[in-house]
Amino acid sequence: MKVKTGFSNNSDAFTAGVEAGKKAHFNDAKLVFAYASCNYNLKEMLKGLKSVFDCPVIGNTSFTGVVVPEGFVGGDYFLGVMAIGGANLEVGVGFAKKASYQSARDAGQAAAKQALKQVGRSDEPNLLYMAASPTEEEFFLKGISREIGRVPTFGGSAADNTIEGNWSLYCNENITQEGVACALIYTDASFANKFTGAYHATKDMGIITKVDGTRCLVEIDNEKALQKYADWRGINPKDLLGSNLLSATITSPLGVKDRLGDLIAIRHPMFANDDYSMNVGANLAEGTAVIRMEATVDELIASVEKTLKELQAKLSKPATFYHLVHCGGRLAGIGDRKAEMVAGIKRAIGDTPFIMEFTFGEYGYEDDGRNTTGGLMLSFTAFGK
Repeated sequence: MKVKTGFSNNSDAFTAGVEAGKKAHFNDAKLVFAYASCNYNLKEMLKGLKSVFDCPVIGNTSFTGVVVPEGFVGGDYFLGVMAIGGANLEVGVGFAKKASYQSARDAGQAAAKQALKQVGRSDEPNLLYMAASPTEEEFFLKGISREIGRVPTFGGSAADNTIEGNWSLYCNENITQEGVACALIYTDASFANKFTGAYHATKDMGIITKVDGTRCLVEIDNEKALQKYADWRGINPKDLLGSNLLSATITSPLGVKDRLGDLIAIRHPMFANDDYSMNVGANLAEGTAVIRMEATVDELIASVEKTLKELQAKLSKPATFYHLVHCGGRLAGIGDRKAEMVAGIKRAIGDTPFIMEFTFGEYGYEDDGRNTTGGLMLSFTAFGK
């Protein structure tokens, strides 16, 4: 497989697309991943990219920046792109606005149908890339899977800089704040994914006894969820109310184990309601166990290099390139120590091309487990030749 990356900090959206695109351009590119500032006129940015590339462009807005081989690219305006291609690669893309369908599941299925039609195949792809709004990712994925089967998946949810809903995802000229985009990848190249929160499980755990909808945790062990969590940590629950909960839980979120115990999917408590329920960034189910997790900021930084080395161990040969999805909340927790994280990437992979986006939800899989979503997680994917 072939790959090139590019970036721009130009404040003009069209020019940024052209600048980043020209750096990443090669003639037989088959797909372009693009991660941009939510401050751009995205229609113009995509026009700029499409003026350079004659292939699908897919991606989403990223939290405060991206990382490319040159380093962290952020600020008010930023764009990072990765073009991939090669004779052993076929790609079809699809897009759906949720409002155009009865459910997120139907939207996901429609996007998958578009992608199959575009690539002109009906067989199961080797790999699925998905970008979605940070609302109903699990249901978008269910819809795609309904059409193509259970395919190894990577990607992440659109993000903005202030968690105010200013995120967008896009595919070619299509843009939405609520919906899904997917790329079906057919290749004989090797690949592997490492999906982890890289947190430590504590002995604090309980049974979810009440959920409102899919993402509001009301009770743990028949106690108010916020009170239970605050008791675990020895914190006054009143100090966690509102958006205070978001930052307080970056180093101590919740986790749910998969059925085999191979993966703990992180659930990030994001907002504490006055009734002591907690809005959480991914789906929950009554009757399942929730575990309090922990990691220091030092460990959040170190986990990037550690996870890359674990990913490399899954490949029989050195990687050709990496697609790295890193939670935006983790980046917020790392704060002004981003350079340490970037240094860890370079130590782990050297000069191998890569791109890292920062998301409000992450998707991946572990060995033979089902594809799943989480928050505060890393979904690192490596591609071989």
